[in-house]
Amino acid sequence: MRRSLELTLCLSVAAVLGACGDDERGGGETTGAGGAGAASASGGGAGSGGATPGSPAHAGGGPAAGNPDGSCAVPAEAQAADTSSPTTVIGDGTPESCTSEAVVAAVAGGGVIAFDCGPDPITITLEETAKIFNDTGPEIVIDGGGLVTLSGGGARRILYMNTCDEAQVWTTPSCDNQDHPRLTVQNLTFIEGDSTGDDDEGGGAIFAQGGRLKVVNSRFFNNACDPTGPDLGGAGIRAFMQYEGLPVYVVNSTFGGAEGYGNACANGGGISSIGVSWTVINSLFSHNRALGNGGNPAEAGTPGGGSGGAIYNDGDTMTLTLCGTRIERNEVNAHGSAIFFVSNDHTGNIVIDRSVITGNVGGSWYPTYPQISNHDDTPISVTDSTIE
Repeated sequence: MRRSLELTLCLSVAAVLGACGDDERGGGETTGAGGAGAASASGGGAGSGGATPGSPAHAGGGPAAGNPDGSCAVPAEAQAADTSSPTTVIGDGTPESCTSEAVVAAVAGGGVIAFDCGPDPITITLEETAKIFNDTGPEIVIDGGGLVTLSGGGARRILYMNTCDEAQVWTTPSCDNQDHPRLTVQNLTFIEGDSTGDDDEGGGAIFAQGGRLKVVNSRFFNNACDPTGPDLGGAGIRAFMQYEGLPVYVVNSTFGGAEGYGNACANGGGISSIGVSWTVINSLFSHNRALGNGGNPAEAGTPGGGSGGAIYNDGDTMTLTLCGTRIERNEVNAHGSAIFFVSNDHTGNIVIDRSVITGNVGGSWYPTYPQISNHDDTPISVTDSTIE
């Protein structure tokens, strides 16, 4: 929260993002169609933060996408994208044709991307991170058809988008606030993405900075980022700078979902952001972990972190909206076993509707509701929900 993110903008001006503020304790701070992958019983497998090859997720197994009890309508802008006329189809109908090289090239080319890898679930282990180029949109869609799993192999981040990264092409003089690319990932499973040591930001499976991001009918298993640090996070997703403050939509998606499938990072075992609003609909977060300790700013003698078992939100004016979402059995060492939400200028708010937050473990600083860490003047609207 005290840390700021500095970016070199297109006009060579340093834009400083979301210096994250103090917390008052001194320690912290109609649904889319189809589910990605098969539903299966929770299995053994490795613990949170790294599955072993051959785990059920590699064969298309694992918990289904989304909260089965979620019943919230999905607004039009949050629905799955139309992929009936793809720009690029990865594969020729055989598993062998769906390679890392093909995925990386297709993502670099942009447009609407689909897969034709045969009738069975397939895991494609990427040999390098797939990177969005900012001039290949404005609409970019990656649709796995419910059969495709992208793996980072426990060695790399899976997907990267950054409107302020010159290597990915600057397209406007305001890279910190531009309306493109508008990236949708849908009907996909992300496993074993790992950004540990790659940078100091997080985003084990997906890093998305600038433009817009939408995630629909997708699953995140055993992704990881650095295990300590006061303000990095997001084993599943790390987001910054969404256009005009519009929300990241996460719809009918699962982060963890069963023992052995959870994601893990210093903060935000599922998702993490600075200065970003989220609308999370009919989704499930469970068995994710915030591994750090010492909070933010880090207490003396600690590496920092350990907040936001499922969700870590930091920044200024922002809204976290949960509808039809279940958050359970996530763990922290510092604050916010379910949700860590710090609005530095005290202008943010939380909206919880028809959701369940229960059985999350650890942490402290719960001024309003159990399992949610926030300033005590943060407005929290709760309707038809259980928080216990």
